[in-house]
Amino acid sequence: MNAFLAIVYICALTTPVHSCDEASAQDVLQVRVGSEMACMTGWQEVVARSALAEGVGRDSYLKTRCKRLAIPGVERP
Repeated sequence: MNAFLAIVYICALTTPVHSCDEASAQDVLQVRVGSEMACMTGWQEVVARSALAEGVGRDSYLKTRCKRLAIPGVERP
């Protein structure tokens, strides 16, 4: 069962990293992944298929956030 959500913000190079979030991003992509480690690697295909992929590194950059999803019936410590 997928327990994490990798949230990828595509932000303009002019946006400071600390300000890159849902409100300032040019686009926000999300993909469910199975682990925190996959949050760092599970989204490349999603970004590569996006319309903004060609600008990454030239006029935009990526910032990733990993969010734990609540699983019904499973208590967290």
